[in-house]
Amino acid sequence: VQLQASGGGLVQTGGSLRLSCAASVYTFSHYCVGWFRQAPGKEREFVAGISWAGTTADYADSVKGRFTISRDNVKNMMYLQMNSLKPEDTAVYYCAADRNPIRPGANTHALSYWGQGTLVTVSS
Repeated sequence: VQLQASGGGLVQTGGSLRLSCAASVYTFSHYCVGWFRQAPGKEREFVAGISWAGTTADYADSVKGRFTISRDNVKNMMYLQMNSLKPEDTAVYYCAADRNPIRPGANTHALSYWGQGTLVTVSS
């Protein structure tokens, strides 16, 4: 499985961005997928995860109500719609995929596949 994240950029506080992640795998619908982020000097942290069919989603408390994760199993794509962005959302965002559910507290070292990351910068 190869993952390619895109959509990052510079946005002002309160603005929106939509991240995309393209997966090159025939059986994309067999994988749970999620988004993580890593700010400078901090550990990589869970942001959002979604089930194989897209029916169940989990979010970090810090992004609930502002971010929405989704997936399109026909196009082999996953997305992260980010609204009401704050400076503390500034980080490199990574997409990930695994056969097991990706939920809050996920062990980042145990996940099978990672995208290369896309930088999101929120200016104050």
